[in-house]
Amino acid sequence: MIQATDRILIQAHPNGLSLKLHVQPKSAQNRIVGLHGDALKLKLTAPPVEGAANKACLELLAKTLGIPTSCLEITAGQSSRLKKIFIRCGPAEAARIRRCLKELAGI
Repeated sequence: MIQATDRILIQAHPNGLSLKLHVQPKSAQNRIVGLHGDALKLKLTAPPVEGAANKACLELLAKTLGIPTSCLEITAGQSSRLKKIFIRCGPAEAARIRRCLKELAGI
């Protein structure tokens, strides 16, 4: 089931959630800045070389959501600024993560 939580698109799966991220590498600091279309926008200090930005992306998202990095997977966009992320979690955790993502998006 796909649910647009105001403007951020979150897709529910039996084992978790997926969402789009727009990543801007080589920024001044690592932070989540809001929305870019229907994707959550992240600014990262890491360059887009040898997976450094992908690793930083997953680490920032995991830390912000309070989940282990091992629960996150880039399912599309390995070499693109637009990425699709899968978050492995149960139903109760999914509800908490949805609330957190909505807050991060500023909606």
